[in-house]
Amino acid sequence: MKSKHFYGVILAGGVGARFWPLSRATSPKQLLRIAGEESLLKATIKRLRPLVPLEKISIVTNSTQAETIMTHLAAGVGARDKKKSRRPISRPCRPEIIAEPVGRNTAPAIGLAALTLLKKDPEAVMAVLPSDHLIGNGRTFLETLRAAERVAREGRLVTFGIVPTRPETGYGYIKAAKGAFKNVGKIKVRRVERFVEKPALKKAKKYLAQDGYYWNSGIFVWKAKTILEEIRLHLPGLYGNLLSMRRGADVKDVYKKIRPVSIDRGVLEKTSNIAVIEARFPWSDMGSLPSLGEVFPPDRDGNVIKGRVVDIGSRNSLIIGSDRVVATIGLKDMILIDTPDATLVCPKERAQEVKETVEILKKKGCMEHASHLTVERPWGAYTVLEKGDNYKIKKIRVEPGRRLSLQTHSRRSEHWVVVSGRARIQRGEETVLIGRNESTYIPRGVRHRLENPSKTKPLEIIEVQNGSYVEEDDIVRHEDDYERGF
Repeated sequence: MKSKHFYGVILAGGVGARFWPLSRATSPKQLLRIAGEESLLKATIKRLRPLVPLEKISIVTNSTQAETIMTHLAAGVGARDKKKSRRPISRPCRPEIIAEPVGRNTAPAIGLAALTLLKKDPEAVMAVLPSDHLIGNGRTFLETLRAAERVAREGRLVTFGIVPTRPETGYGYIKAAKGAFKNVGKIKVRRVERFVEKPALKKAKKYLAQDGYYWNSGIFVWKAKTILEEIRLHLPGLYGNLLSMRRGADVKDVYKKIRPVSIDRGVLEKTSNIAVIEARFPWSDMGSLPSLGEVFPPDRDGNVIKGRVVDIGSRNSLIIGSDRVVATIGLKDMILIDTPDATLVCPKERAQEVKETVEILKKKGCMEHASHLTVERPWGAYTVLEKGDNYKIKKIRVEPGRRLSLQTHSRRSEHWVVVSGRARIQRGEETVLIGRNESTYIPRGVRHRLENPSKTKPLEIIEVQNGSYVEEDDIVRHEDDYERGF
């Protein structure tokens, strides 16, 4: 049963740099399809839906990722207006995007979300979830979430403690006080004694053998007004900034003054008003590439191998290929990730340093830190085939019944050749249909739109751009089915 005052808040501001080259700035970790057909973000939304309707789910992200996330979700929440046209239209019920001007860690993000919910509902209870976790056994998860809501209604902060299954050194821990605070049905709720930093292996083994140690999941439930009061007590500077935004101050100006701080460090480690609820569902925070070993079962030699890979004699390694063949011989405790435009090779024990590699790529101006060659859009996808001075060649796929925005480019012209399907093209005041092996020309500055009129077959074209500037931000949208920025 859905609760009238229960809301979902999903934190989706990170890039997942430790997942490079699988994740990129324009395709962050939460948008990857790691464990199925759905992205981690869509799976998180789906996980909440039995308790929280779409219109009561908020996604907190930064302004640079807001449109990427809206684009990612647009196709998933679209509907078809069968009476008027084939094109998708947006439903009114969908997650709300709360965009921070710039990321300032979890405390400001949660504070802003709480402030937003409090305006709608003074009794709002918010479940806060990261967007990039893998969670199994949905029924147990929902039962734990319901129990946490009951405790939160009493004015407590509730954090989810995952029951450890191994001596893990990559997670922080929560130490519960002795004795149960209370039980909600069969689910144990205990007071928090302290938070523990990521331990060495010897300590992690000790924690596993003792009662009362949990992995810190980063999943929370509390009343919006309760967490704001705790922020007032423990982070008065942040609270003052949130208050000024509530009074109408410019959000961008206020965020320049906010110091980055996590909700754990800023509030939870300081308050006595916190309980840990025992969570017994399968869970992984997908923090770095080795965690893929928790998603895909290893073979008899301890390897996780995906894609077009030929291996001889490797052990305990993660090897992921893509379109081309990858051959490996005798790797031990290694990671090899191959994508069409970038390859990573490193020892498993140094996987955390992948983030540093991304920073070096940024400093060198390498665009491989930012985007893949293939980029998904709500209407389909495009793949960059080649790029040079003043030109770019793309392969564009438009799904059945979908169309791109009505748009113009000020610094480039485009030639389109249909290689599969049929295209309906609006070019200036005319509309034409062209089929396979036919082409058209889009002059610079002319309004145009590409549409796939088929109900069943995808449309594929080759696009050749020519001009003084051929980057993706040379676009003005005049109409858009997916309500992206104009």
